[in-house]
Amino acid sequence: MNSESTIFAPASASGKAGVAVFRISGKDATSAITKLCRPNVLPAPRLASLRDILDPKTKETIDRALVLYFPAPHSFTGEDVVELHTHGGRAVTNAVIENLSKLPGFRLAEAGEFTRRAFENGKMDLTEAEAIADLVHAETDAQRKQALRQLDGALGRLYEQWRHSLARALAYMEAAIDFSDEELPLDMIEKQSADLKRLRDEIALHLNDNHRGERLREGFSIAILGPPNAGKSSLLNRLAHRDVAIVSPTAGTTRDVIEVHLDIGGYPVMLADTAGLREGDNEIESEGIRRARARAAQADFNLLIFDGAIWPQMDNATQSLIGDHTLAVVNKADLLPPQTRNDAFLFLSVKDDVGIDALLQRLTIEITQRLTDTGAPPLTRARHRTALEVCLEHLDRALLAKMADLRAEDVRLAMRALGRITGRVDVEDLLDIIFRDFCIGK
Repeated sequence: MNSESTIFAPASASGKAGVAVFRISGKDATSAITKLCRPNVLPAPRLASLRDILDPKTKETIDRALVLYFPAPHSFTGEDVVELHTHGGRAVTNAVIENLSKLPGFRLAEAGEFTRRAFENGKMDLTEAEAIADLVHAETDAQRKQALRQLDGALGRLYEQWRHSLARALAYMEAAIDFSDEELPLDMIEKQSADLKRLRDEIALHLNDNHRGERLREGFSIAILGPPNAGKSSLLNRLAHRDVAIVSPTAGTTRDVIEVHLDIGGYPVMLADTAGLREGDNEIESEGIRRARARAAQADFNLLIFDGAIWPQMDNATQSLIGDHTLAVVNKADLLPPQTRNDAFLFLSVKDDVGIDALLQRLTIEITQRLTDTGAPPLTRARHRTALEVCLEHLDRALLAKMADLRAEDVRLAMRALGRITGRVDVEDLLDIIFRDFCIGK
């Protein structure tokens, strides 16, 4: 990415809309006003001004738009930023893009380039930049809240606090190395070791979070399992409010894992229908059953469906899966007399739409218990976890080191690992990976 260019991009979705927003950032951003607008004087900073957008060659009016100017460094990117709020028709947006691209030094922004410039100009750290991407892609209320909390800097502040603690410890270590012939206070060395141990335990506790933040960001995985013809596919279709899976009285209809993304209680859920658990009649069905068992082992939670037509008889394969991470459900409850029911199972009838609300309530409770915010800002990405594991490894080595210079080197490497999360050190190799997943215009 060439940071010398002035970049522009639509910051609103493509297609017909009431308003289209164009964001412009760079040293020549103001020329979008002086060369394309009438009047061609800069508006007061951060105050919207109504202007005509002109074709600079023909002087023909393209549109009438609101223009805003954010002078550096008090802007999103830290550079001069201009925004044009035009009407959202295709002809207008195409004409604006065409005329902006003709201005000297202007080019279309790459994905995530506005946020990358904000990071490079010190307006945010990498965890906050990643939070912007998460906020743009958030589909549920819980995802939105987690992204906003990270955007507020809670995660970055925690890691920077740990990094500063290590920097203080390292300063004492280097002093002990540089002045090894001097008599340094014994309690200083003991305090240094105690501080490293305390910090090591804090990081270990932070890592021991059952991947709560990552699961919330990516989706809580639930697998539907049970014998053939118990109603698994019918339940999937009912919860998805559309025909996702084929429903048939023929056993073995579902042979592969079918996934849908749902919002249950404000949480993102990946719900998977699986092949009926039984001895397969052929190679294809057997492979589907193998995949069903594999999905059960990988899922965060399993929804076990028993067939009410043969209740209270239960198939052994499904019964063997009952455990702490399962909810047992009996479908076709319309066929059952009340005395056959018990509190260990949830009874419903997908056909009659009975018990579905109770099922959703139980699932919401189960998901909430597993993803509830414990107070500390959660880990949200695998790269954070990897860097923290590297940091922990170096702290463990530092605490065992007998030589002062070896201990200091491991503390320095632990600091470097933390710095990679927020972008304070050695991050050039990470930037393209992080920002390529952004939308154009962010």
